[in-house]
Amino acid sequence: MPATEDRAQAHTLEAFAAAILIVVGLTFALQATAVTPLSASTSNQHLENQQRAVATDLLETSAANGDLEDALLRWDPENESFTADGNPDHFARGGPPNGFGEALDRTFGERRIAFNVRVAHGERNEEVTTMVNMGSPSDNAVTATRTVVLTDDANLTMPGYENATLAGLSDGSDPGEFYAVDAADGAIYDRMEVRIVVWQL
Repeated sequence: MPATEDRAQAHTLEAFAAAILIVVGLTFALQATAVTPLSASTSNQHLENQQRAVATDLLETSAANGDLEDALLRWDPENESFTADGNPDHFARGGPPNGFGEALDRTFGERRIAFNVRVAHGERNEEVTTMVNMGSPSDNAVTATRTVVLTDDANLTMPGYENATLAGLSDGSDPGEFYAVDAADGAIYDRMEVRIVVWQL
């Protein structure tokens, strides 16, 4: 009988020890993975990384097929505007009416993702011109950039101004002004940096 009691006591002690280990393990695990209101959500971070990758791919594809350069050159030199009527001088409800704008609307607009497009130019890209402004980005907004080189002999793509060149606008032989000044030597007009900022609505 004493041997049986000893075994029972041993089993009881083992059960208590196991229970304590489980409680300690669970407590440690909960503390290690605690999520507070200030903690960054893993799913949000994944979504932001995905949106940045999509925006980067869109810029690369648009640059490769020429749509990005066409969008940069869609400028009304007399109204000084990306839009045809100059009021406002940028787009606010989606992308411009060209291949680049269609790609933006298809990729982001149809998925309720807002976007802004800004063009940095000048010797050190210190000047910025807005192409699309859909509002103020949220805290989870992400940015993608792409550099496009424009040459002096590049023609505008705005309907009615297809014969105007950047060199002609710069020296006054074509009417109006381009939003960026000639900031490079030789045949290069400027190295423009296109910035897309995207965020979920």
